[in-house]
Amino acid sequence: MSISPISPSASLEKHSMTHTLSETSTIVIGGGFSGLSTACYLADAGVDVTILERQDTLGGVAGRIERSGFQFDTGPSWYLMPDVFERFFNELGYDPTEYYSLTRLDPNYRVFWKDGDTAILPADREGQRELFEQYESGAGAALDTYLEQAADAYEIGMEEFVYKHRPRFRDWVDPGLLRAARGITLVGSMDDHIASYFDSAKLRQLLEYTLVFLGGSPYNTPALYSLMSHVDFNMGVYYPRGGIASVVDSIATIAHELGVNIETNTPVTGLSRAHSDTGVRVQTSADTHIADRVVSTVPVAHTDRELLSDGVSDHDGSYWESRTYAPGAFLLYLGVEGKLDSLEHHTLILPTDWQSHFESIFDDPTWPTDPSYYVNVPSQTDSTVAPDGHSTVVILVPIAPGLDDSDAIRERYREKVLTDLAVHTGIDLRDRIVVEETACTSEFAAMGYPDGTALGLAHTLTQTGPFRPAHRSDAVSRLYHAGSFTDPGIGMPMCLINGKHVASAVVRDIKNDRATSRISSVSSVVSQAFGFD
Repeated sequence: MSISPISPSASLEKHSMTHTLSETSTIVIGGGFSGLSTACYLADAGVDVTILERQDTLGGVAGRIERSGFQFDTGPSWYLMPDVFERFFNELGYDPTEYYSLTRLDPNYRVFWKDGDTAILPADREGQRELFEQYESGAGAALDTYLEQAADAYEIGMEEFVYKHRPRFRDWVDPGLLRAARGITLVGSMDDHIASYFDSAKLRQLLEYTLVFLGGSPYNTPALYSLMSHVDFNMGVYYPRGGIASVVDSIATIAHELGVNIETNTPVTGLSRAHSDTGVRVQTSADTHIADRVVSTVPVAHTDRELLSDGVSDHDGSYWESRTYAPGAFLLYLGVEGKLDSLEHHTLILPTDWQSHFESIFDDPTWPTDPSYYVNVPSQTDSTVAPDGHSTVVILVPIAPGLDDSDAIRERYREKVLTDLAVHTGIDLRDRIVVEETACTSEFAAMGYPDGTALGLAHTLTQTGPFRPAHRSDAVSRLYHAGSFTDPGIGMPMCLINGKHVASAVVRDIKNDRATSRISSVSSVVSQAFGFD
């Protein structure tokens, strides 16, 4: 069943107690990972689904730039947690290997410290132990112990906290959960937790840098997220040929095969209750639609502030003002001449003391004076993303959301970062750039991300699990929230799982409403038969 524009006299009589899931129309706003996942799971359950995507391509922040033979992933570039992607495809009856090919990277990445030191993290455990021993006697054995704990945290965290959705506080008061989590450090900061295993600041950095993927710092992220070390060291780092965009394309193909209708270049401008709360009215730039259910995967703050009508929201302004947002990002997309032999597919450039950079993000928002940053060179692995004799480079500097990013500021910081890169890696790109684009807080703010955060809500202790915005809207019946602002949170794998949680809630509510309608109908018939009316 398609979703068509309505006229003022349109009727909702078709939504009777006899309708099936296939007769239930659901609009998903946003075609990023969460939106695609939600749509796929809903369609697989038999729901009629339409995705409305404001941009001309799918992926959300995981978009692509193609210019002069260069291809850039605009957002995520680390393919981690392959088990989550495989589980997503398999649950829908597909095999990811039939849609895109993966290469396991070795080494995982390279680090340049600004004191002149450099380290390469190999993919194998023995090489990892040897690297750690170079920095601290006994650190190889400590790494084994730490990663055993991290593997337990991953297994318990994923099965008990992520795949098993616990949206209410009472869901966490579960004796089984407490038994499963015994021995796992859940609270306390990651920095304190890792410091109990290693004295070397550089080794701690190697184990903590992945927290940026969660939008946090080692000083405000709970120790439970040591599970990210298992993801990095034990599970490995992968690259999908064609970049993350190839994964988006693959999931979009599956969505089409499942019957999802996808409309791009269709920005949603408003949401409101439909007639007698029996649906949700969706206003786009061109039409008005009514759907039985609507899932908004755009940032919840944007839905509250910009899409819902005045006086209707799930969270007021003070709520959003009190949140801790994940970092924004200053991004350089560079097509350059020549090869970059000293840079790996993933390279980190770090000060030996990076605390001041995190303070400039979370405590005293300002452009960092001595930045930590990440350089992605996918052409080291994939020759298809750059012309012959050239390299594709993306530089990402985490910054505080909400910073002024005028053209003049961007140009000054561009020069600062490229100079810093030349000094600390020996790679000077400035005279080799043939294609260049930038993105910063303004671009993310234009996509609805508050203050231009590039990720969403940081995974602090008070913004984890049930502390994140709920999936079901309290303000508008039959409206749901999905995406990185909701549980389980930030990152492509989490958004795939998020889509399953939200789709399950929608299907459960449809069935409950249908059952209630049947009971009400039977009750009415009985009442009339016995003259109770």
